Amino acid sequence: MSLIFRRAAEADLPAIIAMLADDELGRQREDTSVPAADCYRDAFRAISADKNQYLAVAEKDGDVIGTLQLTFLPGLSHQGLWRGQIESVRISSTARGGGLGRQFLEWAIATCKEHGCRIIQLTSDKSRSDAIRFYESLGFTASHEGFKLKL
Repeated sequence: MSLIFRRAAEADLPAIIAMLADDELGRQREDTSVPAADCYRDAFRAISADKNQYLAVAEKDGDVIGTLQLTFLPGLSHQGLWRGQIESVRISSTARGGGLGRQFLEWAIATCKEHGCRIIQLTSDKSRSDAIRFYESLGFTASHEGFKLKL
């Protein structure tokens, strides 16, 4: 059973979108139609073209069972340090509970370090209490209040 973390390919979109939709919040906002809607393909191409974006998948025995997106953010504060932003972390419901999420996040943290990031940040919906406990177990702290404005 080989576990691989790699850059996502456009062919991975159906599996990625299915994982994004695999909970109550995701079902309300994602479109799991196959083939993937143009909006997903357009977003994938924009992410792939940006050197500071890394859409990753976790693959086990040829199946995509996890996804997350890394964004590398340059900044002036903190003496010009780079930040790693981790978003859209999902593990397939069939693969949860076996430590894959921890391995994937440890890989993401190491990848951010390799890119020179000195802070890693992420957000999680307040209703996802299991995810929040998981991130805290990895050393993340709820040090800031996050705000979003939907347009």
